[in-house]
Amino acid sequence: PDPEIAMNEADNWPYPVKGYTSYDELFADQANLPEEERVDYVLIVTPNFVHFDPAMKALELDLPVMCEKPLTVDLEQADQLVAKAKEKNVPFAVAHTYLGHWSSWFSRFIVQSGLLGEVRWVDSYYLQGWLADKLEDTGQMQAEWRTDPKKAGGSGCGGDIGTHALMQLRFVTGLDVERVSARLEKFVPGRPIDDHFTIYGEMSNGGKCLVRASQICIGHKNDLGIMIAGTKGALKWRQEDPERITILLDGQPDRDYWRGAVSANDGFLGDVPEWLIDEPTIPCGHGEAFHDAYARLHREFEKDVRAYQSGDEWSCDGSKYANIDDGRMGLAFIDACLKSDEADGAWEAVTKG
Repeated sequence: PDPEIAMNEADNWPYPVKGYTSYDELFADQANLPEEERVDYVLIVTPNFVHFDPAMKALELDLPVMCEKPLTVDLEQADQLVAKAKEKNVPFAVAHTYLGHWSSWFSRFIVQSGLLGEVRWVDSYYLQGWLADKLEDTGQMQAEWRTDPKKAGGSGCGGDIGTHALMQLRFVTGLDVERVSARLEKFVPGRPIDDHFTIYGEMSNGGKCLVRASQICIGHKNDLGIMIAGTKGALKWRQEDPERITILLDGQPDRDYWRGAVSANDGFLGDVPEWLIDEPTIPCGHGEAFHDAYARLHREFEKDVRAYQSGDEWSCDGSKYANIDDGRMGLAFIDACLKSDEADGAWEAVTKG
């Protein structure tokens, strides 16, 4: 971190903001302000190894937090943060951005309404190709910290994007992955941390799943997707085509649903909630994308923050965005995967908080 860059960015910001040379300076300043003049919440968008300390210091000041994923570099730190957030009773979100897509919410409604029947199988994946070569040796900063176990944590690819695939599965299906058989591989010579992540899992309803991620698949950019197979039908969705959901029911034509083009009681989906129909903010055909998903997460988190500030009821229940318990489950999943991989893929239970 370069304090001079931070101060220059603040000076050149389009509207007045106060710059700080460190987050410690920021928190010291916040501690001396009246409650109504403090920041509404702290957004942590730093490399993994700089999540725990600022998050803990924000919670000590009773400041709500939205933190990038993974929550921390290991399960021990995650458990400490969860305990502090519960003690302080402060809203805490984890920025799994793809949950903010309207199509993620709609997929969640479809699956949890029972339209597909009992979930038997889930294939949730995130494929990239940008680390197919040893980019970290060229001075590329994003590659450098993501391939350094001291900064990224025990799993590189798994922690960086495998947690997205896991969270998409958990959010849409409402199921947990309870046991894993894992293989974490290093395809690029000399890389000390995994760049390919393949996990066979058992879900909380007895169904099976594949959670897979790769950063060495040339041609793939941010190819996050999910396929859910149930006893009555299946659902498919891809983040790179985020406004379309494909539903396939046994004995019926395949159907594509688009954001903004869904009505209640269409004879197929049943009673779609009015809030879900009304959620899109622009007409269909005008594409929503990554920034819209991120904005939707912030909007929903802000609702809980405003309620917290005014003393009203708030939930952070994980129904619109990932909460700190979801973040902790991501680290428990990674922890189990590391142990399974060390045991040559032996089954390992995912610990619950």
